Amino acid sequence: MEPVAAVPVLASEAEALEAAQRLAETIADGVLERDRQGAAAVPVAALDALGASGLLGITIPAQAGGAGLGMGALAEVVRIIAAVDPSIAQIPQGHWLFVDVLRVWGTEDQQRRLFAEVLTGARLGNALAERGGRHAQDLTTRLVDEGQGPRLRGRKYYATGALTCRWIAVSAQGADDRIVLAFVERDARGVTIDRDWDVLGQRATISGTATFDDVAVDPELVLDYAHAFEVPQQLGARTQLVHAAIEVGIAGGALRDARTYLRERARPSTEAVRAGVSAATDDPHVGLRYGRAAVQVRAAEALLRDAAATLDDVGLVPASAAEAARGSLTVAGAKAFGSEVAVAVSSELFALCGTSSTAMVHGLDRHWRNARTHSVHDPVDWKYHHIAGWDLRDAQPPNHGQL
Repeated sequence: MEPVAAVPVLASEAEALEAAQRLAETIADGVLERDRQGAAAVPVAALDALGASGLLGITIPAQAGGAGLGMGALAEVVRIIAAVDPSIAQIPQGHWLFVDVLRVWGTEDQQRRLFAEVLTGARLGNALAERGGRHAQDLTTRLVDEGQGPRLRGRKYYATGALTCRWIAVSAQGADDRIVLAFVERDARGVTIDRDWDVLGQRATISGTATFDDVAVDPELVLDYAHAFEVPQQLGARTQLVHAAIEVGIAGGALRDARTYLRERARPSTEAVRAGVSAATDDPHVGLRYGRAAVQVRAAEALLRDAAATLDDVGLVPASAAEAARGSLTVAGAKAFGSEVAVAVSSELFALCGTSSTAMVHGLDRHWRNARTHSVHDPVDWKYHHIAGWDLRDAQPPNHGQL
């Protein structure tokens, strides 16, 4: 994707939230078609709108030309977008991670070059996870130098955003088997991004395979990624906050569509009519289920806000391992609960709205498919496990990118 001209710099949280709302309204009409087409069609228009919105630069520091906004603003931006289309909300998830990485560990030259491009609408894509190993971060991709400068060789999967970005951040085994992060241009020779993304939900992310076939890498655009996780860090927590916001957005979108369907389309069940109910919204059982779902969504939103506030308090570079744990575990709770609520509410929608709501023309199934797909990005059981370990045994949570 080419950088977009005349991208605004959003100077405040209010401006960012207004931009997110405008973007959500812009992309709303195409959400069903994007979901149905999946990898068969790249969501170019929606991503162009994202690039032109100014939202990609909201976490770049003010001294570097960005808005310098915190996690509270970012979480709400993502939640607003995800309530309409969680695929579009997820595509820049890695982008905001890499902005954080560059802020803390990037050289002045790396920051200058890449932040300048982001501020003109360019997006940073993700190539971190792999298939075939013991787990997704068991890397075989390598950055080698055989006398002609560093070269990338390997294959990635779950490469969200890589298909349509300007730059791809690629994790690889470097010298001494240390993990490095290399930034390469999407259109560089040897880079191939496939559309082999055939999944239940989150279809428009097109998070398929990325292949790097002897790709030349500018040595000035390589950083020591391993070191970021050898010290107290919040990169994982801030990434997880974006994922939590996606889940909470899905839950809110499902509740919104259930409310609309109940008010505008649903008929009361035969049993309810026999009991004297004249409208679906008057059915006491519908009221019970809807009220319970509404409270769950509001609780998830509150946990998300609390987690974002905690991260803003802890800061991108925490003062200690204990502070890093406080941020990570608060986000873990919001992500675990938000995931469960998204799955529950998007399923409960059909019990509320009845058989007719399952007609494919309405596309209401997308909420559950998106929630179910995204919720297993990393297991929520381990998040509860680490929360309990800290509370019960003072066990320090692991220092990695998924907590």
